[in-house]
Amino acid sequence: MVKKLLHTRYRVHDLEKTISFYKDVLGLQEVRRHTSGRGSQLVFLKAPGSDEEIELCKFDESGPIVVGPDLTHLAFEVEDLDKFAKHAASKGYPLSDGPHSTNGGRIAFIDAPEGYEVELIERVGK
Repeated sequence: MVKKLLHTRYRVHDLEKTISFYKDVLGLQEVRRHTSGRGSQLVFLKAPGSDEEIELCKFDESGPIVVGPDLTHLAFEVEDLDKFAKHAASKGYPLSDGPHSTNGGRIAFIDAPEGYEVELIERVGK
């Protein structure tokens, strides 16, 4: 049996642009970076208050990156969705969908570099 989720990997072409998005738009912290034995450039990031990490991987020998619609996404809790949306738009990343009301609050989406989708969740009673 597994104990806990440690990280999720997303392969990217433009590593520095993607790192900038996760750090400057989402506010994630870079934990570490290194090059793997096969030559992949790896960068690990995490959200404040989370143990799980996101691993960004640049390995051009794997070929082009094609992220199909509705294939995968990361979801992050935000304190104030409207405030976050203004911040993200000022960095060049407007909401791509939403906000929408849910039973537990509101959700919206933005598109990260490379076509990956990011869900933003504002919970009721924040």
